[in-house]
Amino acid sequence: ISKVFKLLKSIINFSYYYIIILGLLLITSVSADGHMQSEKEVLSALNKYFDARNAEDYDTVVALTSKAGSLDTNSDGSFHKPNNVMTAEDWENSSQGGVTKVHYAEATQISKDVVHVRFYSEGMVFSGEKASDYRTRVTMNWIKENGSWVMRSAHYSPAAYGGVHKTQQADFD
Repeated sequence: ISKVFKLLKSIINFSYYYIIILGLLLITSVSADGHMQSEKEVLSALNKYFDARNAEDYDTVVALTSKAGSLDTNSDGSFHKPNNVMTAEDWENSSQGGVTKVHYAEATQISKDVVHVRFYSEGMVFSGEKASDYRTRVTMNWIKENGSWVMRSAHYSPAAYGGVHKTQQADFD
């Protein structure tokens, strides 16, 4: 009987550790694949933000931006912009117009209340009557503010072919 109890105890201990290890692996794979609820919420907010910009719905753009403003770097080659708190009227006065679309958006939660997003943006922008192709790489940090995800910083960099980095095989590995 003593041997049977030892065998049962070994089986139970093995099963217990197996279940814990399996559970940890599942949790790790879910969070590593970008399937966290916060990441989904931010990607949804990102789409609303760009839909609002394209529709010139600047009240929504402002609502999806941090009340503390945004820290931006534009793709025009200028240096970092100072913290900027824009109103809907500011957006209307500064907008070039046009339509850009978000492509290949990825979100990664980096802390409880911060999600980092990166994507490509392509479309057409206008300067007066002149339309231009537009392609840029974008990274943004979205923060949880008063229970909602809002954009706090954005970095736009030109995505023209060529540039400083020369593509090499390691880029595809």
